[in-house]
Amino acid sequence: MNRNLSKIAVPIGVVGILMLLIVPTPAPILDVLIIVNIVLALVILLTTMFVKKPLDFSVFPSLLLVATLFRLGLNVASTRLVLGDGYAGQVIQAFGHVAVGGSIIIGSVVFLILVVIQFVVVTKGAERVAEVGARFTLDAMPGKQMAIDADLNAGLITDVEARKRRAEVSAEADFYGAMDGASKFVKGDAIAGIIIIIINVIGGIAIGMLQRGMEIGDAVNTYTLLTIGDGLVTQIPALLMAVSTGMIVTRSNAEEDMGTTASKQLGQSRTALLIAGGAAIVMGFIPGMPIIPFILVGAFLIIMAQRIRSAEAKAGRDADATERLENAPRPETTEDIIDGMRVHALEILLAPDLVDIVSGASDDLLARVKALRKKIAMDMGFVVPPVRTRDNLELPPSTYSLRIAGVEVGRGIAPPGKILALGDFLDGLPGELTVEPVFGLAGKWVPSEMRHAAEMTGAIVIDRVSVVVTHLSAVITDNAARLLSREDVRVLTDSVKAVNPSAVDELTPSPLSLSELQRVLQGLLSEKVPINDLARIYEALSLRAKVSVDPEGLIEAARQALGPALSAQYLDEGTLRVIMIDPVLEQSLVEGLRPTEFGSQILIDADRIESVIGSLKAAMAASESQGFSAVLVCAPALRPALRRLVSAQVNGIPVLSYHEATVSNIQIETVGVVRRDDALTS
Repeated sequence: MNRNLSKIAVPIGVVGILMLLIVPTPAPILDVLIIVNIVLALVILLTTMFVKKPLDFSVFPSLLLVATLFRLGLNVASTRLVLGDGYAGQVIQAFGHVAVGGSIIIGSVVFLILVVIQFVVVTKGAERVAEVGARFTLDAMPGKQMAIDADLNAGLITDVEARKRRAEVSAEADFYGAMDGASKFVKGDAIAGIIIIIINVIGGIAIGMLQRGMEIGDAVNTYTLLTIGDGLVTQIPALLMAVSTGMIVTRSNAEEDMGTTASKQLGQSRTALLIAGGAAIVMGFIPGMPIIPFILVGAFLIIMAQRIRSAEAKAGRDADATERLENAPRPETTEDIIDGMRVHALEILLAPDLVDIVSGASDDLLARVKALRKKIAMDMGFVVPPVRTRDNLELPPSTYSLRIAGVEVGRGIAPPGKILALGDFLDGLPGELTVEPVFGLAGKWVPSEMRHAAEMTGAIVIDRVSVVVTHLSAVITDNAARLLSREDVRVLTDSVKAVNPSAVDELTPSPLSLSELQRVLQGLLSEKVPINDLARIYEALSLRAKVSVDPEGLIEAARQALGPALSAQYLDEGTLRVIMIDPVLEQSLVEGLRPTEFGSQILIDADRIESVIGSLKAAMAASESQGFSAVLVCAPALRPALRRLVSAQVNGIPVLSYHEATVSNIQIETVGVVRRDDALTS
């Protein structure tokens, strides 16, 4: 019932306002409506003081228009009664006789003062603030939208929160645009009030003299007082609405209401209150000044300053007690020892002078690491363990260390106040020469203020956080197999089962256990094969497991199922550039295959291995000299063993089987052939 009443209250009110403009209103009803108008304006003003941010009162522009229309309707109704009956109810009568003492001059002066305050001071200022606020809000809107998108892409907020923040930005722009227009209503209302008063005075005197035969003095006294009373009962609510407009457009977003915020901020300086209190007391002793009011005000300010001092001292004691309690040594428990023993999967250790890059801001190391974990999850198909970041006093200055399971796997430097410039023309720049830790590029750590100068030389400029995050990304990619735990495999398997239960039910716990699945997935990750398409991988494994559960065969079955995705990683404009193996050499390598507990191995003499590796290196060098990156292709049975043979010696060249390389819609270009005698045919 209440909800339905709230829905129709405003439409009914607008219809009532329309009736005020058309139908004569009895004086008692007009008294009630005038009181409602005054109270409504007061409620709106108080509401603007207690809201924490302007958007909490987003209905204000529309409410301002309705209130203005209501006031104009009351003006029409009261004018009809004043000119028609010479009486417009007790409220207007009281304002005309009691509020201004029945004096036309006093009433006129009071009314003019109210008009000047509203029109010249409040309305003009509110209009300008609303105009500037709308302009600044609209100008800042693209930047706010970009900031939201950046936070979303970095993983700092969810899609739901991003939509909510975008809606708030849009609502804020709409609100200030509406306020810019609504302020014109306030200005127009003030002008209308003056015109209505003039019309009522002239019309009242004319009616009194011409229709009612009143003397000019009696007509002026009667109708002018009623008109002034009518003007006061409408201008006072209009002034309150004008102040409300200025209040709402000058409010900034805060955590507390205006009164609480003003009290805190006015009382934040004890010295200011003491000086003001002393100045007030001194001014009281100026000859002719009333000393008692000045002394009372000054004493009040000094007392408030002393109370602030006591509050500050108490807050300081509480802070000291809290700090002592936090820093107090506590007995070491078994849980503390166990926590200290725990080995974290991933760690970033920072020298003490590097802790400034962990600031908690949206672009600091922690935020970038969070975004990196999300990116790797999307690219590789597994969730990177949380990265523990802490300082280490044992590290040299400006040094960071990357650890996996407590073992250091990477180290680099990121000097404070420096940026890394990578390029060929850095000799003219001051700084320390270095080697970029991921790609091995020569660079120089130059002062941050030299960024523009470094960019002018054509150098690539990288900030310290990007250096650390790029190094961490390479370490995670190279060690993805070590980071994939059995618990991760269980979580991934459960997620597949939720959408494709048949693929999981046919595979685990029989014929493959979680540990065997972990080994297969680790084998794929060790060759940088994404495991995003787990459903397809599990389907291929379930078919292969019916024949054999040999890990190498399972991995190859999974790779064959992912063939198009594997070759797509190495395409260059739709072309896959490959290095082939001479058929005679390939046949001899296949004949040398022997199964071992660590997988198949190629057992040939060292000279032949050296010859093959040398020929492969020459083929790769020739390809790179032409600006191409190539992959090595071979027979499916040979691929696992050949990959083990060349991965450690030829900088990890990708090795694909013929099945993986020969997929539809791919052009294959042979850029080299590996031969036994080191010859290279291109």
